Amino acid sequence: MSANRSSGADSIAPEDFETFAHYLEEACGIALAPNKQYLVSTRVRKILSDHHIDSIGALVRKLTETRQSSLKQDVIDAMTTNETYWFRDAYPFEYLKDSILPELMSQPGGDIKLWSAACSSGQEPYSLSMEVEEFKHRNPGLAKRQVRILATDVSSGMLNYARSGTYDRLSMARGMTNARTERFFEVMDENNWRLKANIRSRVEFKSLNLLESYSYLGKFDVIFCRNVLIYFTNELKREIITKMHGALKPNGILCLGSSEGLSGVANLFEMIQCKPGIMYRAK
Repeated sequence: MSANRSSGADSIAPEDFETFAHYLEEACGIALAPNKQYLVSTRVRKILSDHHIDSIGALVRKLTETRQSSLKQDVIDAMTTNETYWFRDAYPFEYLKDSILPELMSQPGGDIKLWSAACSSGQEPYSLSMEVEEFKHRNPGLAKRQVRILATDVSSGMLNYARSGTYDRLSMARGMTNARTERFFEVMDENNWRLKANIRSRVEFKSLNLLESYSYLGKFDVIFCRNVLIYFTNELKREIITKMHGALKPNGILCLGSSEGLSGVANLFEMIQCKPGIMYRAK
């Protein structure tokens, strides 16, 4: 093997990195910057060992030649960034409870549908469910419609974790107050807490790649798609936001991450000032 070729996960030949980056973008939309060789080598090291593959180049060849769904899922799970915490940024959840839910509850109709896209380990959809429960507690006469929450992610590992509704001390420390812990969780042991059934039962978890069609999911009153579009190219951002617009009911609300914008499709939405943040209402 020549010196300029990859001999394993710790060094990646430029052409192998380029091929891997192209595969990852095609598979799940994640765009890797050219300086991410170390990130790739670190995250796929265990995959190479588990599958007895000796290089990134060989990994990509196996992925493209055999179409092994389990291997593809392992790669997606490894390369997906799962940074999340309870009630992240606060304002979207407060705005949901104080403005969106009162508006929707005052209207006739069936179930109110929320979608938490790229839900990672579940903190966002469960935070939404807790806000719904708090709204119902404060407004018993107004809470006449049921709320259903769909939570999706491309990582099967994260979905399995989220479905359990069980979180350790480190996870709980990231945004969960003592008051909400006492109200919404059951103590499993000294290091683990599980969400109570009424919070878990409102949330349904499904596997979904944001590059796929959403039409079979139905229409939503509110979509949370936060802190994931930053990993996609501008073209894919526009495509995803356009599809989400199509998945919203008339006047439905889209919530993006605090550092994300509409990426060239602002004509589809009107801006809502939430102070300090922004949400978008579908036109």
